[in-house]
Amino acid sequence: MRLSELSELSGVSTATIKYYLRERLLPPGRHVTATQSEYNENHLRRLRLVRAMIQVGRIPVSTAREVLAHVDDDSLGLTMRLGAATWALPQLPETPADDPAAVDAKREVERLLTELEWDSAREIGDLSPVYRSLVTSIATLNRLGYSVPTAELLLYARQMEQIAVYEMDQLEDLPKGTPQVEMAVASQVLCDPLLLSLRRLALEVETARRYGIA
Repeated sequence: MRLSELSELSGVSTATIKYYLRERLLPPGRHVTATQSEYNENHLRRLRLVRAMIQVGRIPVSTAREVLAHVDDDSLGLTMRLGAATWALPQLPETPADDPAAVDAKREVERLLTELEWDSAREIGDLSPVYRSLVTSIATLNRLGYSVPTAELLLYARQMEQIAVYEMDQLEDLPKGTPQVEMAVASQVLCDPLLLSLRRLALEVETARRYGIA
């Protein structure tokens, strides 16, 4: 397809697509003449991912480029590609490792991961910014006096585990490699606000059930 067709199918202006091409967020098309290039379904899929990251995730262009570099790194196995792309997404500001609240929170996270039998997460540990974000979240809650009991953390984690299994099952239906990693990144960018909205709506509904709407 030509640039104009890509624009029509995606709903993204040609000027914006050209900007994404210049910023290396989209791979170049196949040159058919000196002034024209041809694009395919891979470009359309990538364009949707870029829009998701920038419009929904509010991710800076430089960060999006870093994420996509990991998405396209086929020298890595699928697990490492998924991990690297996820780690490049924006994370919570981190609590200093020597902060007493962070030290206590890290011990709590280790107990949680042991109980869950999430051995790979324990092995990776501090190397993962996602792990460090969890430590920061728990440390902040503890510091403010809103500690979450381990039993509740386990409940939340088990629910998240079910969602993770479902999402990974969906990836199995896609072609191996880049399409799977692209979908995994899109899922995280798009589903995080979706899950938050569903949680808040569920709380509204449960409140109304218990106490009425008035």
